[in-house]
Amino acid sequence: MARGSLWVAVSAWLAAAMLYLLSAGRPGLADPAATTAEAAPITPVPRPAGLDPAKVRLGDKLFHDVRLSHDNVVACASCHRLDRGGDDDRVRPMGSDGLPLDYNAPTIFNATLSFRFNWRGNFRELETQNESTLRDRRLMNTSWDELLAKLGADPAYRNAFARAYGGRPERTHVLDALASFQRSLLTPNARFDRYLRGEDDAITDEEKRGYQLFRGYGCIACHQGVNIGGNLFQKFGVFDNPFARRERITTADLGRFTITGDERDRHVLRVPSLRNVALTAPYFHDGSAGSLSEAVDIMALSQLGRTLEVHEIDLIVKFLGSLTGEYRGQQ
Repeated sequence: MARGSLWVAVSAWLAAAMLYLLSAGRPGLADPAATTAEAAPITPVPRPAGLDPAKVRLGDKLFHDVRLSHDNVVACASCHRLDRGGDDDRVRPMGSDGLPLDYNAPTIFNATLSFRFNWRGNFRELETQNESTLRDRRLMNTSWDELLAKLGADPAYRNAFARAYGGRPERTHVLDALASFQRSLLTPNARFDRYLRGEDDAITDEEKRGYQLFRGYGCIACHQGVNIGGNLFQKFGVFDNPFARRERITTADLGRFTITGDERDRHVLRVPSLRNVALTAPYFHDGSAGSLSEAVDIMALSQLGRTLEVHEIDLIVKFLGSLTGEYRGQQ
């Protein structure tokens, strides 16, 4: 997206947020009919489709293999654990050098549904991101010569690549297999998705009330669509600057400014998806919010200029819990 159109999009969503704030009033007074599933700007997660099973299986094996890193230190799954919501439960993951990385690990689940990847949105394609991760000295820290030699020396990998691609391991095949597996990591059938499809009792009355608050206060302006986020950039600190109270501003805090050098991009980050958010603490780009309640409280103040009451936060958190989907038939 060109810079001009990007800022038009961001401005449009800010205007939408203000419209919610000005028109909704207290969400408790909102007409429930205005927040029915039929009117929802959220769409259910689809099931994976159109993927080659042989490539997905190979990508799964690669994703969990430490041999993709130099000196066999870490695997992709070291930071993106599929049994822990697609991240690693840590404030910041450890790099291959044994030191904390700059950013909290975003979930890998449903990542393919986002318009950009990583907190700064510096990649548009999974294959490009994967190659950067493999070669980054603080991440996998490998080279293609090293990696392909390891894979080519393994008879099981040679056979798997032959079945999936008709030949020995090659750079494009590795990247395609990893991306194929990542595209399979969708989590459909969340209780809220079932509600959207017309199953009214799929979520509780408290969760419905939390969703009304979520919409009425304007959270939906940035967290909408199939991924309930992940489709635009936004400044962290629209109404209240969370960085003003910090002793030190890190490079990670600068967001997209480190890529573009544009002052308008200072503290601008990709809006994260809220899919499975109840499983992915700690929160924010730096992992500074330890609980979902804390994250909701901070976001309401910084992004909407609202100080929420405790019971309102609790209701929104209950709604967010209904966004946990299924992976391989289990939530």
